[in-house]
Amino acid sequence: MKPDSELNAMHPTAIEYPWGDQLAEQGVPLELLPGVRWVRMPLPFALDHINLWLIQDELDGRMGWTIVDCGIANEETRAIWEQIELSQLAGLPILRVIVTHMHPDHVGLAQWLCERWQAPLWMSMSDYLTAQWLSHDQGGAAIGATPGSGGAADHFQRHGLHSSEDLEKLRGRADYYRRMVPGMPKRYRRIMDGERIAIGGRQWQVIMGYGHAPEHATLYSPELKCLISGDMVLPRISTNVSVYDSEPDADPLGLYLDSLTKYADLPADTVVLPSHGKPFKGLHYRIKQLQDHHVDRLAETLSACQTPHHARDIVPVLFKRSLDTHQMSFAMGEAIAHLNHLWRQGKLRRVLSSDGVWLFCVASA
Repeated sequence: MKPDSELNAMHPTAIEYPWGDQLAEQGVPLELLPGVRWVRMPLPFALDHINLWLIQDELDGRMGWTIVDCGIANEETRAIWEQIELSQLAGLPILRVIVTHMHPDHVGLAQWLCERWQAPLWMSMSDYLTAQWLSHDQGGAAIGATPGSGGAADHFQRHGLHSSEDLEKLRGRADYYRRMVPGMPKRYRRIMDGERIAIGGRQWQVIMGYGHAPEHATLYSPELKCLISGDMVLPRISTNVSVYDSEPDADPLGLYLDSLTKYADLPADTVVLPSHGKPFKGLHYRIKQLQDHHVDRLAETLSACQTPHHARDIVPVLFKRSLDTHQMSFAMGEAIAHLNHLWRQGKLRRVLSSDGVWLFCVASA
């Protein structure tokens, strides 16, 4: 993910923050709308927080709470959930856990929370199965530790990342996902696009998005005019859209841009509850910003490919700052996503160099 605050600066009042600079305190959920509370959890990254949601609920004749997203699996996050349990749930149980998508900050503690409360996990099939695979010792965690075994390092090396230091660090992170998602519940309840879920006596429509994750669920309440957007729409950073080793020819950017159009019919005054940043209004304007942002980045990528370039060449075109290994991994994935999108559109052609690196150049060149 990368800042695009320069776009916000053009129209500083187009995105509104109804609660101003107020933030939910650690361990103290903040009620934003009737029955909907904001939980803010720390993350050990440059992106230092995630927003989770507690919704008052009734399920199968029991009063309690639904959690939307979980945080990563570490002692700090578990301790905060235990603090919330003791002081903030009014003695009522967690009835279910809804996870928007399979990334560690969203699903990491799902198994712990579901087991602690004997609560079911609700999640899309694609993301549930992907999380199961990546967290298993014979799945994603077993790939990428050595050269030639697959994984991010081999994938990015085929796209021009030749720094031995970066490649070694990436191979050392082969179990990165599993460290934050040590396991998944063995059963789940599938949620699907267009489904309406009753939470707290209100209907919430599932709107699936693609590109950021395999099958990312967002939830919209017409009664509250509220969208729990996960990572699909964020107020100040653009959602990471990456190509991974498991699907190297994918076009996630095309999927993501198509998905943004699914929110066009929501009311202009919709309150957006994002996974990062502050709750905001201005959904349609923000979507236009994101669309324009990617149009500009695609134009820059296409211009750079007047001569053959690999994805590592494109990273400084898209990212105008120095990057650590964690950020480089995201940047490489995004660079490949932009190249693949233009390639799939027929605007670029792709050739494999003699040293096994994919090069892209303008199709007419």
